[in-house]
Amino acid sequence: MVDGEVHDPGLFPPGVGERLRVLREQAGLDLNDIGTRTRIPVRHLAAIERGDFAALPSATYSLGFTKAYARALGADENALVHDLRDELGREQPETRTTQVYEPADPSRVPPRVLAWTAAILALLMAVGYGVWRSEWFDGPVLPAPAVSPAPAPRATAPAVPTAATPSNGEVVLTASAPVWVRITDAGGAKLIERELAAGEHYAVPRDARDPKILTGRAESLTVTVDGRPVAPLGPPATTVTTGISAAALAARPPAPPASAQ
Repeated sequence: MVDGEVHDPGLFPPGVGERLRVLREQAGLDLNDIGTRTRIPVRHLAAIERGDFAALPSATYSLGFTKAYARALGADENALVHDLRDELGREQPETRTTQVYEPADPSRVPPRVLAWTAAILALLMAVGYGVWRSEWFDGPVLPAPAVSPAPAPRATAPAVPTAATPSNGEVVLTASAPVWVRITDAGGAKLIERELAAGEHYAVPRDARDPKILTGRAESLTVTVDGRPVAPLGPPATTVTTGISAAALAARPPAPPASAQ
């Protein structure tokens, strides 16, 4: 600078790195604090403050690191990135050797050594499985054993079919007079709880698990399984709680035949 020349800050405003350094010092932080917050290496942070963006891998890294630095300080990151674009646009591009850097956030991408180790282990496991499979399934070929004539089958009596238990038959309740009923399943869920009118039918859901009925007038209910009547659920004027699944009703004695008039 020539003696007597007055420096005008408006003609030569401080660079983005210098502004970040001033903000950091005003916040009472050092570069290690910023590095901990942003996971950016301290040497890159120092290069940003010096304005030595050529020391960073590329312009993309420069913009990204600067944005993270500004965010850590609570500064206007968009304005600083905009100014840095202008600042980088005034610099002459340099021919530099591309360097490979580890990601800034190591928690998102596994280290290269770990990735290679996993790949080698997977390859060894695949080879070991192939060897084991070859030894297990491709053993020595043994001569076929001599086949002896099979004895003639003995005549057996035909199996007598057994009667099937109607474990999932259709259970239908028919009210001969108004009667209150409550039917629940094994889990306690209510399938119905109301008064059936005379002549009203109620079909127990086939998928109900171990349904049970509670009623005080069992004599007012006629029960059928697949259309076949079963014995009354209980004596007259008695509160009855009993199972009404097809299997439970099949174990009851059949309904007595109707008396001839």
